[in-house]
Order: sequence, then C-alpha cells, then structure tokens
Amino acid sequence: MPDALLFPLDAFRDRPFVLAAALVAIQIGAIWAVFRAIRESRTPQGAVGWVVFLLAAPYVALPVFLFLGRRRLNGYPAAKRAIRPAIAALAAPAPPLAEAVPCPEGFRLAQGFARLAGVPVTQGNGVELLVDGDSTFAAIFAAIEAARAYVLVQTYILRDDELGRALQRRLALKAREGCRVRVLYDGIGSHALPRRALRALREAGVAIEDFHSIRKARSRFQINFRNHRKLVVVDGGVGFLGGHNFGDEYAGRDPRMGRWRDTHLRVTGPMVAQLQAVFAEDWAWATEATLDLDWQPPREDGGCAGLILSPGPADLLETGSLYFCNAIGLARERVWIASPYFVPDTDVLSALTLAAQRGVDVRILMAGKADHRVVWLAAFAHFDRMLDAGVKIYRYREGFMHQKVLVVDEGLGSVGTLNLDNRSCRLNFEVTALIFDRTFAARLAAMLEADFAQSDLVRTRLDDIRSPFIRHGARIARLMAPLL
Repeated sequence: MPDALLFPLDAFRDRPFVLAAALVAIQIGAIWAVFRAIRESRTPQGAVGWVVFLLAAPYVALPVFLFLGRRRLNGYPAAKRAIRPAIAALAAPAPPLAEAVPCPEGFRLAQGFARLAGVPVTQGNGVELLVDGDSTFAAIFAAIEAARAYVLVQTYILRDDELGRALQRRLALKAREGCRVRVLYDGIGSHALPRRALRALREAGVAIEDFHSIRKARSRFQINFRNHRKLVVVDGGVGFLGGHNFGDEYAGRDPRMGRWRDTHLRVTGPMVAQLQAVFAEDWAWATEATLDLDWQPPREDGGCAGLILSPGPADLLETGSLYFCNAIGLARERVWIASPYFVPDTDVLSALTLAAQRGVDVRILMAGKADHRVVWLAAFAHFDRMLDAGVKIYRYREGFMHQKVLVVDEGLGSVGTLNLDNRSCRLNFEVTALIFDRTFAARLAAMLEADFAQSDLVRTRLDDIRSPFIRHGARIARLMAPLL
C-alpha cells in the first residue's frame, strides 16, 4: 500500500484517543443533524430520508448533510428588503385585475399567481416567442448591440466557448463604449469559466460577479442553493428569459446531445421592470450594492397582461411547487408542461392525478436523452402512477429537450427556468413569465403540438422495460428525489 495511504492509519494507530474523539464527534454531529433535519425538512419524506441516512451511515451522511441538507438561505430576505426602496415605482397602485386581464380564462388564472408572485399583473406587455438557439441568441445579441445606457445579464452557465466568447465580446465592447454592464453568474454552474475570461471582462469595464462570491466565508456549506435564473435586461426597456444558458450546447453544437430544443421569451412593457427587479435583488445579495436603473418601461399598445414570478429558497412559501399546483388545479380543459426532468413532489403528483381524473388533458413533455443520469432515471419511477391516472408522458426524441414551458386552458402561457423537479421547486433561484392572453397561449400550444409530434408517448410500465439498469436504477434514483 502506498505510504500516502498508510500515513493516516499509522497516525491514528499511534494516537487511538484522536481516532476515538473523531468518531465520537461524527456521531454527535450526526445526532445534531438528525434534529436539524426533523426541524427544517419541508416534507415528512425528506425528514425521514435524512434521519435514516444519518443514523445508518453517519460517517458518509454527515458531510452530505452539511452540503445538501439546508433548506433555507439565510440573509436573502434582508437583501431583498434593502433593494426595495430603489424600485419603489413597482409598488404603485395596480389597475383592478378585471381591467388588467380582460379574458375570462386569464382572469380566473391570474388571481392566485399575483399573490404568489408578490407583484401585480400588468397591462401593455409585448411578448415574442423565441424557439431554439438561433432565434434566441440573435435577438439577445441584437438588443445588447443596441444598448445605450446599461446591460444586465444573469445566467446559470457561462462558458468560454464559441457562443460564450461571442457574448463576452459584445459585453466588453459595450462597456468600452461607456455602457454600464453588469453580469451575474452562478459559480457552481459556471465552474469551468476560466479566470482569464473574467479578468478580460473586468479590464474592459464589465462588472461581473459570482452570485455566491461574498457569502462564501459564511456559507461554504451552501452549495445546494444555486441561482438557476437566465435573464437579460437592456436599458430597462427590453428583457429576455427562458431556458438558454450561454454555451455551445445551447446552440446545438454538441454532437453528443444533438439538436438542443429550448424556448426563450423576449418581453417589453411593465414586465421588464419586474424582471429587472429580480436582477437588482440578486445583485444586492451578491455585491451588497444597489443599481441606478430605469424603472419606467413604456407600455405596448394592445399588449397583453402578465407578471414575473421568481421563486427561490428564501421564500416563506413553497413558491415553485405552488406555481405548478395552482396551474394544474385551475385547469379545466388542458395543462401541458414541458420540462426536461420529471421528479415532482407529492403535492404536484397529486395535482396531476386529480386533474387527469376530472377529465383535463394532462400532458408532460420531457427529455428522451439524459444529461443528468440520476435525474433522468428517477423520472421512470413516476411513470406507472401517471399512466394509471391518465396523464400522457411524452419523451422528446429529436435531440435534447430543455425548455420550461406551461400552458393552461386557453388563457395562460408560461416560459421560464422552472423544471418540474424538487431542485427547481425548493432549492434553486428561478424565474418565469406568466402571460394571461389567449393569443399567446395558442402560440405556445401550437409550438408544443409540434414537439409532441417529435416525441414518443410512454406506454411501457417500469417492470416491463427491458433494461435492468432502468428498472432497478429508477427505484434507487427515486430515493434521492428530495435532492434532485
């Protein structure tokens, strides 16, 4: 055995009390973690899972708990309150809901979402659906190139590849022209971003920060909380949000994944101020600084009604899960959800089951290919229950499906970053646009109809799947559902 491996064993052999003290400390830590799990877990299933894991394998479970067991992000609500005075215009009296949302279906759906989001439904919004990478990145780059005052970019993944460098060049150029450029990225998602790329942007005048940067000393065990938001705001007048990060695979350039099927949204009107507020609050958390921004985007004549919902782990309520439950529970004719992953919590599963049982056309469109193997496997464990309930599950076969889209009846369409899994609903910072408009809902539905035509309807039960890897792996992966 190599000396490097023998040394620690020899050290403990010579100092048995040190080994005994370490083992006792781990046992005590595991007991402490058990009580924390019982007190803080948001679901009974999660609490039981942690307790069993900690008691059965404390030496493995305790380090895992320290990194993944937390369910609240302390301090973010305070940062959010601190930024609110700078965006006081958003608190101006909103028009009555019946005036803001004239279509009956949209009015019925909007009532709960406005309370859940904590922002009013606004009128006069322009929305443009951007399907796949070519249209999305062309629109974003054109908006950045036309910027006059400032550019705000927030992304989960920023790569230093062809597409990532195309964004970096444009941001550096605008900064040199005198625009204020602010970029916020997630250090976990963008772990491969080299320092030289950051240095080059900063030398050009771009202010770029890791969302977790100044909190590391106090939150080094909080890698579980990730900022999964993807948004761009230019001059306070135009905004973008959706599923695309800035990397070559999102433009379909990864031969392993093939075509990258994703959806983004371009918005104008008052919703841009709500989207900008999401960035401003995250910037305040990451830098403890406020931004001087334009909070009065012009309204679009004949525009539609909508709002921005931005769930996260600092919310008092389970905003992400409630978003899905509210949409599914209100559906009368259809609820179609596109998400690459399908690992819902018990409440969402029950809502889907009940909707299908009352005759609603419930369809789930998910990825056929796997980019995260465990999450992909866990979905198979839920298919039997959905088949029994009458829910239709489609697996996209023409490349990798990454969009996060929802359509309810004829009055609601949503595009954003929320996946139908526990991580998005409980652990990540997310953002989505809710549009209460028949024309937009019909446009989204037509897009999804084309996607269903390029997908396979799931008909096979788990025990009938030929692959033993899927049959057994799905059940094991399901045990990790609270963390996925």
